Amino acid sequence: MHRILLVDDDRELCAMLGQYLAEEGFSCAAAHDGATALDRAMGESFDALVLDLMMPGLNGFEVVRRLRDSKDTPVVILTARGDDADNIVGLEIGADDYLTKPCNPQVLAAHLRAVLRRSAPAGEFTAGSQLTLGDLTLYPGARRVRLGREEPELTSAEFNLLHTLMKSAGQTVTKDTLCQEALGRRLSPYDRSVDIHISNLRRKLGPAPGGTQRIRTVRGTGYLLALPLPS
Repeated sequence: MHRILLVDDDRELCAMLGQYLAEEGFSCAAAHDGATALDRAMGESFDALVLDLMMPGLNGFEVVRRLRDSKDTPVVILTARGDDADNIVGLEIGADDYLTKPCNPQVLAAHLRAVLRRSAPAGEFTAGSQLTLGDLTLYPGARRVRLGREEPELTSAEFNLLHTLMKSAGQTVTKDTLCQEALGRRLSPYDRSVDIHISNLRRKLGPAPGGTQRIRTVRGTGYLLALPLPS
């Protein structure tokens, strides 16, 4: 049973969501301020957080930022602030998905399942399961990435996007395909989640050896992970 931490200063909303998610097979706990949520998320084992942005004291942005310093627990933002700017900032600092209030609990459950599917280990690591492209190696079973001698810390969404791109290296992958395969849902109009996660990947991975762009934008279509230049 997946254990979820619901974080919102609206206690009635937490109770309602907790009851519904329990009927859907989740085990839920609640925190009603950012500091308590961060303490629990750091000290206990949760499979995902559902996090409001605007709370007294420590806000949701800061909770995500501090959590990402040491843990990769998936985070779904659920907030009444539906501004694109807020949602973009949330994804940029490490959230995995976002929904705006009011939200159908059934939709929240579906998004949680998608986030949990893409963060679950793909099986035990075996030497033959790795994908290598130049200085970049991805281990699907262990959900690890090695860049030269470094191991960049990727969120579950970033890892799955990179995995999808690496499987089709040198070919354009549409945004819709990336959204379905990596984020577990269909691309909706005005949804910039893929673009923001790709931007984060570019920042964390940097350019390819030689200074060329590693992940290229194919205007109007999607993205392409460039093949290494011949030595």
